[in-house]
Amino acid sequence: MSRGRNRGPKPHNKGQQEALLNLPVSKNEDVEVDIIGLTHEGEGVGRVDGYTLFIGGALPGERVRAKVLKVKKQYGYAKLTELVTASSDRIAPPCEIYKQCGGCQLQHWSYEAQLDWKRQHVVDNLERIGKLQVGEAEGITVHSTLGMTDPWGYRNKAQVPMGMSEEGGLIGGFYARNSHRIIDMDACLIQHDQNDEIVRHVKAIGRDLGVAAYNEETGEGLLRHVVVRVGFRTGELMVVLVTNGSKLPRVDAWVEAIRAQVPGVESICQNINTKRTNVIFGDVTKTLWGRDVIYDYIGDVKFAISARSFYQVNPVQTEVLYGKTLEYAGLTGSETVIDAYCGIGTISLFLAQHAQRVYGVEIVPEAIEDARANAALNGIVNAEFAVGAAEDVMPQWLEQGVSPDVVVVDPPRKGCDERLLETLLTMQPERIVYVSCNPATLARDLRVLEDGGYRVKEVQPVDMFPHTVHVESVTLLQRQ
Repeated sequence: MSRGRNRGPKPHNKGQQEALLNLPVSKNEDVEVDIIGLTHEGEGVGRVDGYTLFIGGALPGERVRAKVLKVKKQYGYAKLTELVTASSDRIAPPCEIYKQCGGCQLQHWSYEAQLDWKRQHVVDNLERIGKLQVGEAEGITVHSTLGMTDPWGYRNKAQVPMGMSEEGGLIGGFYARNSHRIIDMDACLIQHDQNDEIVRHVKAIGRDLGVAAYNEETGEGLLRHVVVRVGFRTGELMVVLVTNGSKLPRVDAWVEAIRAQVPGVESICQNINTKRTNVIFGDVTKTLWGRDVIYDYIGDVKFAISARSFYQVNPVQTEVLYGKTLEYAGLTGSETVIDAYCGIGTISLFLAQHAQRVYGVEIVPEAIEDARANAALNGIVNAEFAVGAAEDVMPQWLEQGVSPDVVVVDPPRKGCDERLLETLLTMQPERIVYVSCNPATLARDLRVLEDGGYRVKEVQPVDMFPHTVHVESVTLLQRQ
């Protein structure tokens, strides 16, 4: 005999499910809705009788008609079909393939409105997730977002996936929204002009040489990505061909054609990636011609950039971001500083010019090799670097007598490891400077640090990626 409870008959279709849930909308229904906000992915947020609909392309302050595509218990998705009342901040996106490409999300919004929303996005996360008080007499100061004078052509690195057209020719561009279908393009408005020009040349060379692009579904084909890096200050150029195999047929013809068509190229590399993955780079990089690296500057610090180096893609705003980091660190020349998640030492070397001693830690061994090389390149002797997880290395430093006055953390999107936060509270530096690329995990971590005896003083959002939903910020915390 069955011991399970009788749950009654199951609904046979979506319509019956929606009726049982008593939802105010149903799939394929046309609705008219006011847009009250924007998600972290750039979708408009509307409500129908309290039920939330996410509507791509809609902007706050607009009234739109939309067709419901999908419903869930708490929320649903709808497609924008008509603007009833448009936002005064809505503009015509300048990119011809903006609606197809997934690279930008906010080109149809004025830049001033983007900056205002990015600040508010930080504020909302601090209040909702971090339960932190913003503004007013005793609250946290969240400054206006620091934007760009010219928010176009800011990217110093292009990573372009390759594919084949229906006619069998080599194409390259970016993925369509929410897919891996390649949109062929010759120009991207947020890329440096030289990046676009070089990619055009490389695609043409590949066509002339009869090169087949890699096919994700079959695992066959040779050319996976073309990666181009440009030094904004030096003008030096690097071209990387990411291939599905170690053998590059007609390699001399590739090198000769790239050198002839790309003035200023200093490095031509091949990266080998034979894995069935959407990760761009493989583990092996060969230099086909020229140097292994190109050089560029952040402020007056010179950096060697290899094919796989992590290096901020917006060098103009990187100086703004690091300048604010330096300001919040409040260095006088006598401090000991720890830079957690130090990467190739970009922040560490920036700070070392103003501190007595800087310790950088990073879990990626190749990044630490780059950091040490970059310190030597600039004659900086008061910075040292260790490989490992920050939450493991920092307690060892503490046992060795390293007592930091300032700790800078610049974690990935997932935020700080819980053990790292515990380590910070044990070390008790006078100031913590938190560089964040994700307002949600920033707010979560700030709550922990506030509960552990620190006070969040101010937050400065910085627009590193205009026309996208991404926002970076620098936060100053002081020990109470």
